[in-house]
Amino acid sequence: MKLVCWNIQWGRGCDGRVDLPRIVSEARRVADFDVLCVQEVSRGFDTRQGAGDGPGEGDAAGLPGGTGPDQFAELARLLPGYTVLEGVAVDLPPPAPGAPRRHFGNAIATRLPVRQVWRHSLPWPADPGVPSMPRIALEAVIDSGKGLVRVITTHLEYYSETQRLAQVEALRVMHAEACAHARRPAPLEKPGTPFAATDRPSAAIICGDFNSAAGDSAYLRMVAPMPATAGAPDFLDAWLLTHPGPVAGPARAPTTGVYDHEQWADGPFPCDFFFVTADLAQRVSRCEVDQQSAASDHQPLLLELR
Repeated sequence: MKLVCWNIQWGRGCDGRVDLPRIVSEARRVADFDVLCVQEVSRGFDTRQGAGDGPGEGDAAGLPGGTGPDQFAELARLLPGYTVLEGVAVDLPPPAPGAPRRHFGNAIATRLPVRQVWRHSLPWPADPGVPSMPRIALEAVIDSGKGLVRVITTHLEYYSETQRLAQVEALRVMHAEACAHARRPAPLEKPGTPFAATDRPSAAIICGDFNSAAGDSAYLRMVAPMPATAGAPDFLDAWLLTHPGPVAGPARAPTTGVYDHEQWADGPFPCDFFFVTADLAQRVSRCEVDQQSAASDHQPLLLELR
């Protein structure tokens, strides 16, 4: 199973041009992916008040470069044969009568069978000193061909460490809950009703833009051992499984600021990750960061499981 994860900055490249077909083409160059997880997908933010995070993103005229009317639908058109799942984090009124509501969030596209899907709203504790937006974790139970895997993509708060840490903690609580369901699954009530069987495995992959450098507080909390009482496997940094060394060593590939030096004036660093549960560690064969693409301010990541 090959997975590509990418903060696509609503398809806006370092040349300032918004081009979702270019994003899909670049992702296909990285790998013939079975699963594509993307963050910063837009609907309805084309011409009005902006959204986004990171230095310089969004202004009163809308998202820079224009976004088109519905990037979730555009992804589905660009990826025939894939199921495209939406995870809307920001849901705001339309900018004008008759216009669509404004949505901003994440998506998972996969050509593998999808079982259940969850859209987890992440904590958003008040932090009045900085701007912020609601965040979400989009989870899909996917049949990998070698068993079921929970694939979760997320995008944590940029400006507030308080919110980032609360969001990581929520991801850990969700993981413990999922593992409890794996041990003690709920039965099917009857076919054709919402009371479906749980069908939720302990094996999981969490990926996305954590807005936390390798070794920073949110990263360290993500890889901290799960409580023994949770009965849940720990999360491991997939990069370190295939590139042993210090967490933030010099050989670690940066995932943002490689080509966009205006928004990321402090230089490149890694803040996008694949985390896998310990029960998947032996299946990880590759974890790489593509350093060629300038189609976003972030770089695409590849994870391959045997």
